[in-house]
Amino acid sequence: MEYTKLGSTGVTVSAICLGCMSYGTSKWRPWVLDEDDARPFYRRAIEAGINFFDTADMYSRGVSEEVTGRALREYGQREDLVIATKVFWPIAEGHNRGGLSRKHIVEACEASLRRLGIEAIDLYQIHRFDSETPMEETLAALDHLVRSGKVRYIGASSGWAWQFARALGLSDQNGWARFVTMQNHYNLIYREEEREMMPLCLDEGIGVIPWSPLARGILAGTRKSLEDHSSTVRAGSDTYGHDLYGGPGDWEIVEAVRAIAKKRGVSPAEVSLAWLHSRPGVTAPIVGATKLEHLDAAIRSLDLKLEPEEIERLEAPYRPHEVRGHH
Repeated sequence: MEYTKLGSTGVTVSAICLGCMSYGTSKWRPWVLDEDDARPFYRRAIEAGINFFDTADMYSRGVSEEVTGRALREYGQREDLVIATKVFWPIAEGHNRGGLSRKHIVEACEASLRRLGIEAIDLYQIHRFDSETPMEETLAALDHLVRSGKVRYIGASSGWAWQFARALGLSDQNGWARFVTMQNHYNLIYREEEREMMPLCLDEGIGVIPWSPLARGILAGTRKSLEDHSSTVRAGSDTYGHDLYGGPGDWEIVEAVRAIAKKRGVSPAEVSLAWLHSRPGVTAPIVGATKLEHLDAAIRSLDLKLEPEEIERLEAPYRPHEVRGHH
């Protein structure tokens, strides 16, 4: 396993982050693994040296946090682990159950702590920006959690670069805890983040932990075409993912990945993740796995170093996309 610092902090994290959206209850999504089936993934990750785990309160409506907390207590040492979760989306019906008001942030944090069974969340992230709540209110609430010891670091996920820059500026201006990470939508098929968000993160020392690094499995070579939604259970039921991909040049990128993977004798997933590892500013892709081979391939990708001509071949078909992954 390779390790790096989490942005400009002193925290050491593995260069692979295990995404825990896939673990919780199949009652929430048909492709989600129930607890007994999920436990081997946490064990394999920790045995391989992965110490970075990302979940969210909305995943399986809180059950993912419960499953993650129990597994990490059994297989890991708390002091070695970096546990991340997120807040924004409602997990139950009712007023004030979502968004980034001070009320919801504080209550959601306390609920996540109970479900995870820990005293402090290492990385607490806003799952999206909230246009209906003053940014000052959100940032002050997050700072309160840090000062109270319930949260150690804060991060953001998917938004406009101007929003992120404004948040960083407000935190600096008011002496509040500032975001140390950006969890954004970034992979070989979707590279719009390279225009503004990635340069901003590099300049500000922000750790980048991309979600959907394999484009919902498309870059793992599991589909026959972009319109193939029958190859896996998730492909058929993940309607959100259907809207993320399908632009000009997308399938040419998949074909380039497959060609290089065949030549190298590795899987397409390894090639796609190796490209992300080579990108400036990327700390750790958040990898989801519902088969142990998915996790093993992600770990092997750290040993694959792409040649400059291979990177050029992978990037050449890219065409500009509409912004996807946030509004």
